[in-house]
Amino acid sequence: MQWQHGCMDFPLPPLRFPVRTLGARTIDFSRQVAVMAIVNRTPDSFYDGGATFSLDRAVSASLQAVADGADWVDIGGVPFAPGAPLPVGEETDRVVPVVKAVRAESDAIISVDTFHIQVARRSIEAGANVINDTTGLSNPELARVVADSEASIVITHSLAAPRTPYPAPSYADVVTDVVAFLRTKVELAMQLGVPANRIFVDPGHDLNKNTLHSLEITRRLSSITALGLPTLVAVSNKDFIGETLNRPKRERREGSISAAIACVLAGARIVRVHDVAPTVAAMRMTESILGLREPVYLKHNMGESNA
Repeated sequence: MQWQHGCMDFPLPPLRFPVRTLGARTIDFSRQVAVMAIVNRTPDSFYDGGATFSLDRAVSASLQAVADGADWVDIGGVPFAPGAPLPVGEETDRVVPVVKAVRAESDAIISVDTFHIQVARRSIEAGANVINDTTGLSNPELARVVADSEASIVITHSLAAPRTPYPAPSYADVVTDVVAFLRTKVELAMQLGVPANRIFVDPGHDLNKNTLHSLEITRRLSSITALGLPTLVAVSNKDFIGETLNRPKRERREGSISAAIACVLAGARIVRVHDVAPTVAAMRMTESILGLREPVYLKHNMGESNA
């Protein structure tokens, strides 16, 4: 029996630029799902409440994530949630030392979650490969910073001004609206000099969306992945999982992995997660089910070699 590449029962949207070189690593997103580990250097992060706020804890968590199989580490200094703005200098002081320390020890892909030009520029200089803009190019000049470097950018769907409330969001059709938004922002980034082969997209689960919106995006993600750019999904421990399962943040691992798998089956190619090791195992298994990855070994019912 020969290994079969690809799976027609789960047809995956074609990617325009599947092979991406991000620093020292090259990933073919037509063949692999990248696992992105979340490391927040904030005292009030959504999930861990500040467990990785200190520099040594943030660096240690980043390197442990790589040891656990993460391809990519996403470093943030400010929560997405509404709140008082953090001075740009303080955000820079939070994230840049982490980037420098992790880059000195690892060739993993590093992204920085920011919408500030200064933070982005300093992070790229320190060794970051990607700027993860969860505000959907709220400041278009951010694209120019990326364009003037070798870095890539993640463009995320979100509607509110950074760190401001957006109560009771409403959409005529959330998936149609997300697709239109991302298409427009990708075109803007390209007009500002970022080539398409350095752009990723993220539908922004829970960002200015309620649980029904996030479930709908997950259910119809293939409409978003059909844009042809590698799609990142950040579903880990989100409120839409907690509300669906009636689980607090610390009890959403299974729901998070299930949502991530559903997204990958619809074409997502980067999953942003808190729990790295179990997600890596789930992604490797999903890749094999999709026919993208061969089993590590074959023994069971393989003839005389069977145990």
